[in-house]
Amino acid sequence: MFLFRMMNDMKMKKKLALTFISAAVLPLVLSGLFLTGKLREIVIKDALTQISNNVERVQKRTEELLKVPLDISYRLTVDNRMKRVATQQYEDYADVIQAYREYTDIRDYIQLYKEISGIRVYVVNPGALNNWEFIQPDERIMAKTWYKEAIEQKGLAGWNLIKDEQSGSEQLSLIRSFSADSLGRKGVLAINIDQRQLSSILDQESFTTMIVDNKNRIVGSNEAGYWGRELSEMDGDQQILSGQEGSYDTVINGRDSKVVVASLEPENSWNGLRIISIFTYSDMMRDANRVIRLGAIVITASLIFAAVLIYAFASLLSGRLLRLSKHMTRVGSGSWEAYLHIDGKDEVGLLSRQFNSLIRSVHELVQEVQDTNNQKILVEQRQNEMRFKMLASQINPHFLFNSLESIRMEAHIRKQDDIAEAVWLLSTLLRSSLEAGNGSIPLCKELERVRCYLDMQKFRYEDRLEYRLVSDPDLDTMPVPPLIIQPLVENSIIHGLDNREEGVTVWVEISRVPKGASVKVSDNGAGITPERLAGIRAELAESIHEQESERIGIRNVNDRLVLLYGGTSALNIESTPGQGTVITFYIPGGVPVD
Repeated sequence: MFLFRMMNDMKMKKKLALTFISAAVLPLVLSGLFLTGKLREIVIKDALTQISNNVERVQKRTEELLKVPLDISYRLTVDNRMKRVATQQYEDYADVIQAYREYTDIRDYIQLYKEISGIRVYVVNPGALNNWEFIQPDERIMAKTWYKEAIEQKGLAGWNLIKDEQSGSEQLSLIRSFSADSLGRKGVLAINIDQRQLSSILDQESFTTMIVDNKNRIVGSNEAGYWGRELSEMDGDQQILSGQEGSYDTVINGRDSKVVVASLEPENSWNGLRIISIFTYSDMMRDANRVIRLGAIVITASLIFAAVLIYAFASLLSGRLLRLSKHMTRVGSGSWEAYLHIDGKDEVGLLSRQFNSLIRSVHELVQEVQDTNNQKILVEQRQNEMRFKMLASQINPHFLFNSLESIRMEAHIRKQDDIAEAVWLLSTLLRSSLEAGNGSIPLCKELERVRCYLDMQKFRYEDRLEYRLVSDPDLDTMPVPPLIIQPLVENSIIHGLDNREEGVTVWVEISRVPKGASVKVSDNGAGITPERLAGIRAELAESIHEQESERIGIRNVNDRLVLLYGGTSALNIESTPGQGTVITFYIPGGVPVD
C-alpha cells in the first residue's frame, strides 16, 4: 500500500522516468548483451556458408560460360566448309580473299555469342593468308606447349592461358585439334573466352575469388593484381598449389584465412580449372565487430534519447490533453459530427475551440470538393459522348459522296444493266452505315462491310484492283467500333491508285496478339511522300480534332480509337513512295458487344 501511495503521489514526469528505467532499460540491456553474442555467432556462421555458396555459384556460372565455346568448337570441327576454306589450294591471293569473305560463320559466332571474343583456326596451307581467323602456324607457334598438347590429345578440348595473335594479350582459350582433310593433316582451333564476361562473374563476389588453370596460372580474379600471375607467387600453403578440392584453414600473406577450392572439369577436356575463394578471419570478425559496435551505439543512444524525452515531456501530459487526443482519434476515423468542449481560457481550451472550428470548415470543404468533382466528371462524360457521336457521324456523308460518284461514272461509261450489282452493294453499305451507332459490333460484321465495299470498288476498277482479307476465325466475335476499318481501305484505294495504271492490291490482315488484336491495312500503291507523311503524322498526333481536315477518314478513325482505347491504339502509318502504304492499329479485347 505504501508503494502504491508513493507512486500515486509522485509527479508524472518522475513516475514515467522511474517506470521507463525499471521496465525498459534493464531488460533492454540484458537482451542486448544476449543478442550481441548470438549475432556474433550468426555472422561467423553466415560468412562460412556464404563463401561455400559463392564458390558453387562461380563454378556453375563459369561452367555455363565455358559451354558456349565448347559447343562452338564442336560445330567448327565438323564444319566441312571451314575445313575446305582452310586447306584448299588457291591459285592466287584474290581467291583466298574471296573464300575468306564468303565464309562468315566465324564472324557470325563472334557477333552472336558475347561469351567469346575471338576464334582462330591454325592449319598449314602455304597458299593461304593470315586474317586473324585463319592463321598459318609457323615454327614458333607449333613449338608452343599448348599447340603440341592440342595435337597430342586428338580432339579433346583443353583450357589454356595463351597469347592472342591479334591483341597480343593473354586470354583464357579453348584449344582442340581437328582433322583438316582426308590426307591426315591436323589443324588446331583456338576460341578465346571474353575476359569481360569472366570478370563479371567474379566481380560480384565479396571475397577474393580466383580461377586457376592446371598449371596454377590465375586466369581470372576479382582482384586486379592477381590476374595472369602464378599461384605460387602468393605466400600461402602448399595445399592451394596441390589442387585438392575442399575447404581448409591456412595462412596467406601472414594472415589466418579460410580457403575453399572447387574443381571445374568441362566436358571432353584433357584438363580443367579450379575455383579458389579466400577470406581472412580478421575480415570476417571485423564485419561482426562492426555490427556489434553499431548495435551497442544505437541501443545506448536510443536509451539516452528516450529517457530525456520522457523526462522532458512527462509534465505536459494531462487529462485535458488526453481528452483532446481521444477526440482527434474519433475525428480521424471519420466522425465529423463529434465536437469537444473543454473548459478554460488557456492554450488547451483555445486549441479545443479552434479544433472544433477547423473540423466544421474541413467538413464543409470536403463536401464542396466532392460535389465539384462529381459535376466535373459528369460534364466531361457528356462532352466525350457528344464528341464521339459527332466523330462517328462525319464519315457517312463522305463515304456516300464517293460511292455515288463511282456508280454514276461507271453507268455513264458502260451503259450496262450490271450496274445493279453495284447499286445493291451500295445499298448494303448504306444500310449498315445508317444502322451503326456508338456501340460496338462483331469483327465479322465489320469485315463483311469491308468486303462489300471492296467488291463495289472492284466493280469500278476491274482488274486494276485486287484485295485479300485475312482474319483469325477466333476473333470473329470480338467487339469493335463500327466503320473502323473501311475508311482505311478507302484511303488505300483512292490514294494507292493515284496515277498508277498498273493497279493496286489491298491487304487487310487481322491477327491475334496478347490481350487484343492487331489490324493491318496495306497496299502496294503510289505511297506517300515523306513531307506529306510527316504532315499526316503531325495532324494525328494532335489532340482530338475539332475542325475540318482533308483527311477526314483517317482522322476520324484515329480520333475514335484514341477516345475509346487510349493512345496505345492510335494509327501507325508507314509509307514509301512508289511501293505502298501500311497502316496498323491495336484493338484491346474485353469490350462487350452492345
